[in-house]
Amino acid sequence: MKKTLQIHEYELPITVKREGGGHFIAQCKEWKDCYAQGDSVEQVMSEISNVATSLIQLYNEEDLSIPLKQVKTTQKSKSSFKLNFPLIVSTS
Repeated sequence: MKKTLQIHEYELPITVKREGGGHFIAQCKEWKDCYAQGDSVEQVMSEISNVATSLIQLYNEEDLSIPLKQVKTTQKSKSSFKLNFPLIVSTS
């Protein structure tokens, strides 16, 4: 029997703002607990992704409702799988 892994995809609508001092703030209006700060767009995107992942794990452990739209759930092999991952890069 093949061991599988469930992959859950969520929409995470965020607003990114440049603040004084040159750093960036990312916030999810729908999820007040989900926000992050970074020195670049790439860094703040990475940080907000980490925050959202940690919050999803915490909410699942506490049996709380996750306030994000779940796009889909798929079953993948635990040994190897492919997926499309959004890559955010800023340019001047």
